[in-house]
Amino acid sequence: MTTYKVGISGSYGGFNLGDEAILHSIINQLRRTVDDIEITVFSRSIPDTKARHQVDDVVDVRALTRVEITPKIDSLNLFILGGGGIFFDKEAEVYLRELEIAQQNDVPTMVYAVGAGPLNNENSRKRVKEVLSNANAITVRDREAKKIFEDIGVDNPIMVTADPAFLLTPEPLPKNALKREQVHGQRILVGISVREPGPAAPDIDPNFYHGLLANAADFVISRLDADVIFVPMERAVFDVQHSHAVISKMLQPQHAWVLKGDYSPGQLLTVMKHFTFAIGMRLHFLIFSALQGVPFVALPYASKVSGLLDNLQVPMPPLNRVDSGLINAYIDKAWDDRNTTKAHIQQLIPSLKALAAENNRLAVGLLRGQCSDKAEAPIEVDAKQV
Repeated sequence: MTTYKVGISGSYGGFNLGDEAILHSIINQLRRTVDDIEITVFSRSIPDTKARHQVDDVVDVRALTRVEITPKIDSLNLFILGGGGIFFDKEAEVYLRELEIAQQNDVPTMVYAVGAGPLNNENSRKRVKEVLSNANAITVRDREAKKIFEDIGVDNPIMVTADPAFLLTPEPLPKNALKREQVHGQRILVGISVREPGPAAPDIDPNFYHGLLANAADFVISRLDADVIFVPMERAVFDVQHSHAVISKMLQPQHAWVLKGDYSPGQLLTVMKHFTFAIGMRLHFLIFSALQGVPFVALPYASKVSGLLDNLQVPMPPLNRVDSGLINAYIDKAWDDRNTTKAHIQQLIPSLKALAAENNRLAVGLLRGQCSDKAEAPIEVDAKQV
């Protein structure tokens, strides 16, 4: 029996639960469809990745030189880069290194369900075009990423699929977790997600969106007789601090707190089942809400969030075009329409899961040599049709 060796690289290492959900789904899909497979993850934290994921090897991708990492890549039958929003100005070049090494060593490569942007730096655009044009397969999770790659001149087929996190399944919680998090069912519980500004979101003003979220939290506390719980998707970075910054601006902070536990993506998915409503910035917080049938209002700070809302047919203007009054109006309407919206999203989820599974189908095809030529990439399935 052939043992297939697959390497997976991306923004992995425990910094973001959304990225870890992506990696978990990629690994699970590969193991379910390939009997004899060895998986190596190129991570920013070996201990974290070993603790979270059942893989055969973990490589400290940022610590090794090009010469040191080449033998690891050269031994693979397939190198996967993705998923997630890794192609933006500050980080794109970092992720391209291993992809380019794989191509130079004749290892088949797949760019897997990625997002893109902002990608405005001319050198970054040139390098992304150069390296992605040599990939054997490219899938993106939203139409805007495809447009960006086409605009910079990537000239091989690009398939629009869906985020692998749509394939995530709930996992059991640690004992007494719900009690520790004060999830007691005595009042309506609203989950809220905030994010920090940074290179992937360079144009957002924390003072502006902190005020919006504080006002929205106060509104749902009064309107729904609710408690609110802030969910840090990047506990190791600044989500906790920004959550507390929002609470400090609230008029009713006694009804707000921050999720305390350090959960796996599947466990967090289980926690979110206990929310009655959600207000969110982070993409995967919103995906988890959709998977658990929790109606939500989003603050679309980036095209990846707007793309998700398009796929779920949930209207919301971009963050830079809203104020507190408008957000509260959307919350009010979303609450009134929650049952209809929930039923509609539940009808769309199976199609999005099928699109997410297309990523693995293409990867396995490459691995088994069924789609080794770029020109044989499958016909694109348009996420706008789901």
